[in-house]
Amino acid sequence: MSLFLWAVLTATVAALSLGPSFAHVLESVPRLTQWSPELWRETTVFNAQFRLFAAVGAPLDISAIAFPAVLALILHNDRRAFRCAIAAAFLYAIALAAWFVLVAPANGVLSTWTPGPIAANFEAIRWRWEVGHMVVAALKLAGFIALACALLSIRRPPRA
Repeated sequence: MSLFLWAVLTATVAALSLGPSFAHVLESVPRLTQWSPELWRETTVFNAQFRLFAAVGAPLDISAIAFPAVLALILHNDRRAFRCAIAAAFLYAIALAAWFVLVAPANGVLSTWTPGPIAANFEAIRWRWEVGHMVVAALKLAGFIALACALLSIRRPPRA
């Protein structure tokens, strides 16, 4: 596969991984400041609003680690591009780890909620879930920037 095609594929996968995380950030302010606990719980927990985030997002998140790592291997002779591609893979990996540390435990609690009164720990869980997604998005954005730096710094052979 050509470097150009692999670079485009890597950028596409990384962007598609960043997109849903950025969407969480855009939603977070009204979700934290304007939505009632009942509305937040209904949309987040009971109506499967985020089902595709797992089905589509999880493979994209893994690919957003693997593709820049492979790109780094391809660019092993181009020091700057190699380092940036490795940084991108690392940052996407840290973002996934942050999701497991911050968001997954909140998801575990959310899965136990049932219709009825709002849980006593609602605010703590909501803040952990929302802020966790913000941290993940920030790490993915840093990874995407590192990937862009890798792609923009690839040395091209001189034209004859």
